[in-house]
Amino acid sequence: MNQIVFELSSWLSLLGRFSLLLQLAVLAGLFVLSRLLFRHHRISPNSWRIVFSELAFLASLGLAYLVLQLVGMPAGLVLLAAELLAIWIGLEILRLLLRRYNDPLVVESYFQRAVRPLFFVLGLMACLGKIDNLESFGNIPLMRLFDQNFTIGDLGLLLTLPYFVVVLSELPSFLFGSTAARLMGMTPGNRKALELIIRYLLIGLGLVWMSSFVGLNGNAVAAMAGGLSVGLGFGIKEVFSNFVSGLWLLLEGSVRPGEILIVDGDTCEVKNLGLRASTLLRPSDNAELVVPNQTFFTNTTTTFTGETKALRSGSVTVGADYKHEPDEVIALLVATAKANPRVLSVPPPKAFVANFGESAIDYELEYSMANPLSIGSIAKELRRAIWYAFRDNGIEMPYPQQVLHWARRPRPLDALDGGTD
Repeated sequence: MNQIVFELSSWLSLLGRFSLLLQLAVLAGLFVLSRLLFRHHRISPNSWRIVFSELAFLASLGLAYLVLQLVGMPAGLVLLAAELLAIWIGLEILRLLLRRYNDPLVVESYFQRAVRPLFFVLGLMACLGKIDNLESFGNIPLMRLFDQNFTIGDLGLLLTLPYFVVVLSELPSFLFGSTAARLMGMTPGNRKALELIIRYLLIGLGLVWMSSFVGLNGNAVAAMAGGLSVGLGFGIKEVFSNFVSGLWLLLEGSVRPGEILIVDGDTCEVKNLGLRASTLLRPSDNAELVVPNQTFFTNTTTTFTGETKALRSGSVTVGADYKHEPDEVIALLVATAKANPRVLSVPPPKAFVANFGESAIDYELEYSMANPLSIGSIAKELRRAIWYAFRDNGIEMPYPQQVLHWARRPRPLDALDGGTD
């Protein structure tokens, strides 16, 4: 602990040096000046003009470095800032190129969650290393673990590497899946499944590399595995079960992104199959459902995009007055369904008498559609069209009717006998 306090105090003393403060002031002034010069242009972050503005800032840093060198002042921090800015400009060029040939939302999400945080961490380490010896601070021991010294550097790696291993594996898996889909003509569902499998593989290899890089020996791994098994039995059994279920679903191919499923009576589309849970979109209210992967193993799930490619069928129930002939009503219902462009002609729609109700004859109209997610909207369109068709053809939809018979109250016996004893 004393060594940590000593290193931190030495860093604070270095910040008071004139040469360091001068370079920080130059960097801050040039940054503010560049923002003021380009603030009126309102450059979009997705435009190539932002690269030219950053190149102008890089040129100003180079000029400041030359001036400091001419006057005999240290300029190592300014040079480091110029090098980091050059790397940043290269990353921006890569981002704009990837946006042109891939999904912009995926590229932006990857850069925000992976590339920019990684650049910030590495840049911060480079700046600290420029001010003082960062390696000596990282080698300060914290504790003795499994007959090995656990240092501050090891702690930093354990806190940062798992995040970057998980996040950085997204882009390689996405690029590999996109390339494989173009070469082999894979469906979107198969492509997303392949991307997830490759991502899991990269994460596993990254975690193994991280453990060897930190220096965990076989005894440490065995002890961690024993503790993990206890944790599985008590606290995280469901989490591990959902993770294994997700892997099995990908390998089996029964549930994949893009599948159309019936969950709790609602038609949903599988948007993402994650490590723990799957994200489903319910079009009826545009809500996203987060369903644990284990649910697909314990509950029966209906799919309309499996190997048989079954068509989704729907039905609409309507009542007509008893005075209308059933054949006339059935023909009108079938014609109304055929007039809807989203109702398939093969198999053709059909209508039949479903029940004899108290006030009307109940008819049921059955139809098929290509997109299972449109079942709700098509049913709304057909109900509206049936109402207008009934009105134009004089078909009545009666209100519920009931016939009431008033029962006469019986007279007392004494009244029948004339009131005599």
